[in-house]
Amino acid sequence: MSIKALDGKRFAEMVLTGASHLSSNANYVDSLNVFPVPDGDTGTNMNLSLTSGAKEVKNNIQDHIGQVGIALSKGLLMGARGNSGVILSQLFRGFSKAIEHKAEIDSKEFANALNSGVETAYKAVMKPVEGTILTVAKDSAKKAVQVAKNENDIIALMEEVVKEAKASLSRTPNLLPVLKEVGVVDSGGQGLVFVYEGFLAQLKGESLPEGSVVVPKMEELVSAEHHNNIHSFMNTEDIEFGYCTEFMVKFESDKLANNSFSEETFRNDLSKLGDSLLVIADDELVKVHIHSEQPGECLNYGQRYGSLINMKIENMRQQHSNLVDGTTSTAQSQRAESKELKEYGIVAVAMGEGIADLFRSIGAHAVIEGGQTMNPSTEDIVKAVQEVNAKKVIILPNNKNIIMAAEQAAEVTQQDVIVIPSKTVPQGMSALLAFNPGVDLNQNKDGMTEALQHVKTGQITFAVRDTSIDGLEIEKDDFMGIADGKILVKNKDKVKSAIDLLANMLDDDSEILTILKGEDASDEDVQTIISFVEDEYEDVEIEVHDGKQPLYAFIFAIE
Repeated sequence: MSIKALDGKRFAEMVLTGASHLSSNANYVDSLNVFPVPDGDTGTNMNLSLTSGAKEVKNNIQDHIGQVGIALSKGLLMGARGNSGVILSQLFRGFSKAIEHKAEIDSKEFANALNSGVETAYKAVMKPVEGTILTVAKDSAKKAVQVAKNENDIIALMEEVVKEAKASLSRTPNLLPVLKEVGVVDSGGQGLVFVYEGFLAQLKGESLPEGSVVVPKMEELVSAEHHNNIHSFMNTEDIEFGYCTEFMVKFESDKLANNSFSEETFRNDLSKLGDSLLVIADDELVKVHIHSEQPGECLNYGQRYGSLINMKIENMRQQHSNLVDGTTSTAQSQRAESKELKEYGIVAVAMGEGIADLFRSIGAHAVIEGGQTMNPSTEDIVKAVQEVNAKKVIILPNNKNIIMAAEQAAEVTQQDVIVIPSKTVPQGMSALLAFNPGVDLNQNKDGMTEALQHVKTGQITFAVRDTSIDGLEIEKDDFMGIADGKILVKNKDKVKSAIDLLANMLDDDSEILTILKGEDASDEDVQTIISFVEDEYEDVEIEVHDGKQPLYAFIFAIE
């Protein structure tokens, strides 16, 4: 059997099979995280990201491969979570751009599209690191281009792609020393191999072994986030725009001749019909999400430019009544804010109820919770940006694995948005305290970014496996002390590990120590740490907050 041309329907099946295979192996990909921390989530992030793309593809299966590619790219863009998910979305963004005008592609066009994806992904990463998913994608695409010169069978080509992807993956420890030290291959690269294996299995009509991981439905993820962040804060009667309206417009040349399409004009016109507006457009179609009281008018307006596809209208008042019957007046009052646009809005990502409250108390207008164990998607961040209802918005990711998704969200939104590249909660707190509402956005970006340099971050968490890294022999369940991303100490006792870490981090220049107590730490544990600091560093001022964060017994901020 050979396949000389790839159409949209077959490519859609490849995507769905690749997503399924990645999902079945997401836990394994998570386990390859270099640091043996309990929140290693590369597989989870890639799985959720590709699930979003696969959902969009499933709703847009057609013969035209370019249109299927566009659907994949859009779904991945908005569903991208974590650095690995963002890079995956960029790989298929470039791939889809290369084929968007083609009804079907041959082996050379398939290979060139893979290569275009690599070029797009490398441009999206500020400082590309070899020995990662980027390298695996680059090596396999290069092989595809080489093989396609003499091979017109797409199955044979994909076999070589998978073979080279696996070979490249096996070489990642030689390119990234920390992988060799720990004894693993790159987790993101492994995730991409699983995707490509799924592609090949579908082309060959073979079955892949099914794992125990269930592919989550994106509707469930979005609705859960929507319920947590919106429904509990308002009365049903307070919903001004009652219909959640989503649709896509496939452009038609005869209509465009009479109504030239401008994304800015399109967005501005629709904004008059509701709020929570999201518009994503390219040369072929435009996708719309809006909360409106006149969904029919929104559809009629979109129809000026082409035909309507993938329409969905939901009555949010009815949903709200069913979901939050009995909502307390306290929760309602928390959401009773002016409809008038604020000058500034600040969105922070945080893990733990206490840390979220702390960010709100020092000026954050919206907090996306669950950032450490469940990285928010591009769409989650976009929605939070819209919810703060401000002219200018500042995003604090507070996790190095969320920065790329935040930057992607900033590009998609219509507001004036900047991202402060905070990698930890203490950095985010320091940046937020440096915010000055009296200066412009660029001045705030400079000042808040500068503030990141004036705080040191310490974390105590437990090892999920045995490993050897940075000269330390770590056993499963050891408590590790991590200082600004580097494991410095380990101990069987979490308090002893915390004291050892602070002994490494505190010095004569240290003035303030802030302790964020996690779910697994007791007041007695905190008092033991305080006694040590008071005895050894009597000039250091100590603040304690109940962060209630999972997985990390203590988070320390040292200024």
